[in-house]
Amino acid sequence: MPIQVLTIKVNIKNIGTAPLPSYQTALAAGADIYANNLEKINIQPFERVLVPTGLIIELPEGFEAQIRPRSGLALKHGITVLNSPGTIDADYRGEVKVLLINLGQTEFTINHGDRIAQMVIAKCEQATWQTEIELSTTSRGEGGYGHTGI
Repeated sequence: MPIQVLTIKVNIKNIGTAPLPSYQTALAAGADIYANNLEKINIQPFERVLVPTGLIIELPEGFEAQIRPRSGLALKHGITVLNSPGTIDADYRGEVKVLLINLGQTEFTINHGDRIAQMVIAKCEQATWQTEIELSTTSRGEGGYGHTGI
């Protein structure tokens, strides 16, 4: 049975020289995005940097792009997206930049064209807020962080 992947069209402008986002497997949810830096970026332990991608995207209304860490960078080097997932709104037309932090113990270098994060395109909805005096009750009630135990 052939693989059927749902797709949407996203207009993109590449103002840099790094590759366009790319899916590494047939059913990947996230497309890898690449660094578009002219000079090497060295990230010291616990330092954060904003890495350019050279990409400007035009998302359809009702969609967002989520910027997420790459699991290999997180596991092997402690490099992650600080505001994960970062959100790109459908009306944003600036360059996509990725806020990385080095949670590892050694300096990490980002070269031009390195895969630095993943971008997931997702449907999203806005809420219409309805003020109420009373809300429905549930068995959980006000049980918050850790209320169900370990």
